[in-house]
Amino acid sequence: MTINEVQDQIIEEFSAFDDWLAKYDYLIELSNQLPPIDPQYKTNEYLIKGCQSRVWLNAELQNGKVIFTADSDAIITKGIIALLIRVLSNRTPDEILDADLYFIDRIGLKENLSPTRANGLLSMIKQIRMYALAYKTKSEAQK
Repeated sequence: MTINEVQDQIIEEFSAFDDWLAKYDYLIELSNQLPPIDPQYKTNEYLIKGCQSRVWLNAELQNGKVIFTADSDAIITKGIIALLIRVLSNRTPDEILDADLYFIDRIGLKENLSPTRANGLLSMIKQIRMYALAYKTKSEAQK
């Protein structure tokens, strides 16, 4: 599936819910489905700066694609990072850098988050893109 196909799938899933309480419940459900991050990555080095909650993010390049793992100590935040990983993990650095993450606005995520959580969302996206840029730069330097 392409990034946009995954985003469209997420938009469709969220459209099944009438209100944001149900959507928050779904985010909690998604957080429970997030594969656990290796404990070695639950250190300050992997913490995303700018999040009110603690969010750990690790990225590894495998066969030209960036694989993300993450965890958070806050359940809603963990659901948000689970969505981002679903869309952006197992993609090339260029795909991640070029992605228009329109699902965030379409499901109303940003407007239904507190200002601190909305800032955290932007910090998560920024960190994911920084990993992609680092891997892109590294692979170009090796050519």
